This record gives sequence, structure tokens and C-alpha cells, in this order.
Amino acid sequence: MNEARARLREAAITFVSLLGSTGTLVCCALPILLVTLGLGSAVVGLTGAFPWLITLSQLKAWVFAASGGMLALSGWLIYRSGRQCPADPALAAMCARADRWNRRILILAAGIWLLGFFAAYLLLPLTRLFELAG
Repeated sequence: MNEARARLREAAITFVSLLGSTGTLVCCALPILLVTLGLGSAVVGLTGAFPWLITLSQLKAWVFAASGGMLALSGWLIYRSGRQCPADPALAAMCARADRWNRRILILAAGIWLLGFFAAYLLLPLTRLFELAG
């Protein structure tokens, strides 16, 4: 029973990590992408409909730190040594399938987080660097 609770906890943390990294995408990468594509009015509409996006973007350092911490915790839970699936073949198959899905979700969440981090912190300095070089 403890093994099942541990697997459920790992899955819950992985999904919370995915939601947290999606929050970084919504707060930072999506508005930058829309403005880059010339859809600034869509960003104005989004912030008018969801005013909490402004607060989220003002606190982006905390958002990225919290979601990065959740991703790190999720990665540790999934890849730590000493994890074992039950000996029962049916439960072992379900455990292996859950592990595969947890790894896939973690990789997706980390990719979303990296995209948001790039858009929030690296895109503008790189643009300025290319302007100075050109």
C-alpha cells in the first residue's frame, strides 16, 4: 500500500510540475511570441480578460524558481535510485507504464519550462547582442 501511495505522490508532483511550467509559458513566452508575430492586440485582450497575467509576469522570478524547484523535485522522485516496481506481474506492468508516462510528462514540462525561460530571460539580451553585431 505504501508503494501505491508513493507512486501516486510521484504522479501528482509530476503533474503539478507540468502545470507550473505551463504557467511560465503563459506568463512569459506566449505574450512575447504574440507580440513578435504582430499580435499585440491579442496580448492586450488576454491581459484584459485575465488580469492576473500581469501580476504573474511581474513575479516571474518567483514563478520560475518555484516551477523549477517542482521540476527538480519531480525529476529526483522519478530518477532516484532504489525505486522498485512490485513483484506481481500485473502490478509491475502498471508500474512500468506509469513510470514511462511520468518520464514523458517530466520531459514535456522541462521543455516548456526551458522555452519560457528562454523567452523571459535570454531572448531580449540575444536580440540586443545581434543588433550590436549587425
